[in-house]
Amino acid sequence: QLHLTTSEKNELARCLEMVQNQLQEKESEIKRDLSEYKDRLLQAEKEYQDALTEANRKNEVEIEACHEKISSLEHFISSQKLEIEHLKSNKEQLNNSLKEASQSLGELLKTKVR
Repeated sequence: QLHLTTSEKNELARCLEMVQNQLQEKESEIKRDLSEYKDRLLQAEKEYQDALTEANRKNEVEIEACHEKISSLEHFISSQKLEIEHLKSNKEQLNNSLKEASQSLGELLKTKVR
């Protein structure tokens, strides 16, 4: 009986050791996988951050170009408004000169007819 119990105890001890070894292997495998996933996550986060930074840089450049274009167009519009005012003034002066010339011509024609 003692021999049988000792033999069973030894068998159980061997089984326990085998299960513990399997658990340690599984734990090591899980730790390796976890480490690999963390590395992949860090790499993905870095790539995302790099892409975001590049997109922001491109957007800033595009925004600056748009601001410059708006400023240029505003300047152009302003100069066109000044040109329009100048042309209106010239037109008014020409109209006044034309009226005066017409009146003078009319008076000359009246004088000539007399």
